[in-house]
This record gives sequence, structure tokens and C-alpha cells, in this order.
Amino acid sequence: MRLFSLRQTSRAVLLTMSTGMGLVLALNAQAATIKPAATQATNVSTQNASRLTPATSTDGIIALVNDNAILKSDLITAIAQTQARAQAAGQPLANSPQLQSEVLNGLIQRELQLSLVNRLGLQPDDAAINQRLAQIAQGEGVSSLAALQQKLDAAQSGSYSALRAKLIEDASIQALQQRQVSSRVRISEQDVDAFLASPEAKRLSQNEYQTIHVRVPYMDDYSRLSEAQRQQALTVAKKLRSRLLQPNVDVEAAISATQGDYPIALQGGDMGFHKASSLPTELSSQITKLAVGEVSEPLITPEGIDIVKLANKNSSDKKIVPQWNARHILIKVDELQSDSLAEQKINDLYEQLRQGADFASLASTYSDDPGSAGRGGDLGWVSEGEMVGPFEAVMKSTSVNDYSAPFKSQFGWHILKVDDQRQQDVSDEYRRDMARQALFQRSAPQATEDWLQELRAGAYIQVIE
Repeated sequence: MRLFSLRQTSRAVLLTMSTGMGLVLALNAQAATIKPAATQATNVSTQNASRLTPATSTDGIIALVNDNAILKSDLITAIAQTQARAQAAGQPLANSPQLQSEVLNGLIQRELQLSLVNRLGLQPDDAAINQRLAQIAQGEGVSSLAALQQKLDAAQSGSYSALRAKLIEDASIQALQQRQVSSRVRISEQDVDAFLASPEAKRLSQNEYQTIHVRVPYMDDYSRLSEAQRQQALTVAKKLRSRLLQPNVDVEAAISATQGDYPIALQGGDMGFHKASSLPTELSSQITKLAVGEVSEPLITPEGIDIVKLANKNSSDKKIVPQWNARHILIKVDELQSDSLAEQKINDLYEQLRQGADFASLASTYSDDPGSAGRGGDLGWVSEGEMVGPFEAVMKSTSVNDYSAPFKSQFGWHILKVDDQRQQDVSDEYRRDMARQALFQRSAPQATEDWLQELRAGAYIQVIE
């Protein structure tokens, strides 16, 4: 069983938490732009001209979503925070029936996902939640989670625990979306090969290119140029190219010598280092073909004729990462086995290891991980970021040929052993992973939209006027 970390892959409407002097409920940036569902049951009637505000509404149920209720106070809070976020972005929103409908649909969508999270029993990694809290603490100007709790609870009692609960909900929704969308987006090795062979793949490169880029501008709009004028510009560009081909060329002197009696000043020079991804696709595709010292053929554009020389290149596509050859024993905690019983079992296995028992034999006999138990607990070579936080932390601190003390993750209790460690060149795998991510990002939004529509279609939703 490979214990993968959670990654955010979706742009679906979520509610996130924001902290100022206390805890507030905030819509994700896209919640304010979601289109209301087409079905009448999920729309707030636009015929109701009155605005829902604390002054005009007593608390009560505004919508039923399966077995759960959304309160008017939830909607009022979400509307206020949406307006605050829009105001901060310089795009103020009026509290209109349309805004109420859109925000309510965002709340309904979130409730549907949380219900599915609870049914599936998804639980995020505590270490990831603590890391996010640490980022919030830094943003609030405090140095520890304890200080963050003190600051938030001083402004409003219970704010810290509510913030943590909301972050857990958000991470669980992200995990749910990844599971659902990943099963819908299929990317084959042939798809990856085709992408890597395309010009777009060059924009994934982390290489930096130092270029000399000079343009010979046209004397008039290209459509009005005479053939003689076009040839004059091309002649100047070819002369410039010849000079730039010289090694260690003085760029300014080459431009000045080429200018001659050409009536429009040549533009450009040494552009310094930049990544291919920061350039227009047409220019990027030319630069990435050049070897250091080479100069492109004249590139005819609507504005003029470009000459590009690759002066230098910093290669950073090679990716070397640490890897651990690890194996583990897992004792699950689930509805059939309590935490205390699992801990008792893992401690018994740990004692057997201390008495000289073979790790692989114990893993084969007792581990609850079906993916690795048959191989003596062998997980193969593991890179950073592939395992959940507690597992990776213990793995990194365990010496080669040694095993850890029992520790717990969200999957249960573990003992791990590190058989070997190495520095591995994963450049090719890294490029293929980058290609998969780019292909996934193309398809994920529509797959997410389709899944959310199916989720709504199978749910009972009633908006109470």
C-alpha cells in the first residue's frame, strides 16, 4: 500500500477559512462565480426582491440537503464574506437575489461533498493540517500554534478549534475530489509521449536561456510595404545575423555597424536569462532548438524581422532526489480493530524484532497492508512527498539497516525498516509527471463539473422560501 499525500487538483466551489482577528467563514474565490443550478429546486427565487440580512431575517432553515440543513445565518455569513473578498479584490458586489442564489448554491455543493466525505470516512493527515495552521500563524505574526490559538480565542472563544475543524473539512473535500476526478481522467503513456513531443512541452522546461534578441522594424505597415522595402529589411537582418555569429561579439557594436542608412532604429540587445515558459510560444520554440552560440535564421513577423542568438544556457532540468528503500509492518485501526488493540499488537511485534526476529517474516505474517505484506513489507524505492507526513518523517530519521519504534499514522500503527538509501536521477520520470499534471489540468475542470452535477442530480435538495 503506497501511502500517498493529498494534493489539490480541483477548481470546484469550496468554502475556506480566513482569519483576521477571529474566525470567519469564507467562500472560495470561485464560489462567487458559480452558475446557479438549472433545476428549480436548487435556485433561490429571484422574484423575492427583499435582501437577506441579519436585520431582515430571523434564523432558521434556508435549505435541506439530504439529511442536513443549511441555516439562514450560514448564508448571511457566507454572503458577507464573499462581499468582503470581492471588495478586497476591487470588485464590490451588491447583496442581490442573484448573489444570494449563487452563494447558496456554493453552500449546497459543499454540504453534498461533506456528506460523501463522512460516508467514505476520509480523514486528512494531521501533519498537513498542522502545517497549514503554521502558515496561518506566520501570517498572523505569531510563532507557534499555541500562540495562534491564544490570539484567535481571545478575539472569539472557540475560534481556533473551529478553524482547525474547517481546515480538516477542506482537506477532506480535496481528497474526495482527487479520488473522484482521478477516476474520470484517464491519461495513457501514449498521451504523455505525444505531449512531450509537442511544442507545448518545451514550456515545462526549467532551463534558463540567455538570449540576444534584435528586431529590424519595418518602415511601414507590412501590408503597405513595397517588395524593395521588404528586401531591404531582410538584407539588414542577414547582415546582423552574420555579425552575431561571431564568438564573444559586442552586441551594441554589431547593431551599430549594421544600422547603416536603414531609416528605422534596430531594437533589442542582450535580454539576459529567462525561462522558455516566460516567452511567446513561437519565440520559445526557436530558442529551445538552438545550441549555445547559434543564431536563428531571420524570423519574419508582422512587426519586423527578428534575429535571436542563444548566448548561454543554464540547464536545470536534471532532477536528483533522495530515495529510501523501505519496508513496513502495518496494523490497521478500523471498525474491526480498536486503536488500543492495534497498538498492543504492534508493540508485541516490536518486541519480537528486538529479540532478533526477521522483519520480512513478521511483515509477511502479520502486516495488514496487502500490497506489501507478500513481499515482506517491501515498499520499493520511496521519494520525498510520496508517503504521508508521519511515515516520511520516521523514514528520514531511521538509519540504513535499522528499524523504527512503533508510530501511528491515519492508517494505523507502523514499524518501518530502511534497507538502503540513494540519490537518484529522476529527470525523465519528473518530466513525464509534469506532462501528466499538464494533461490532467486540461481535463480536470470539466470532469469536476460533470461529477458535481451528478452528485446534485442524485441528492434531495429543497430550498425553503
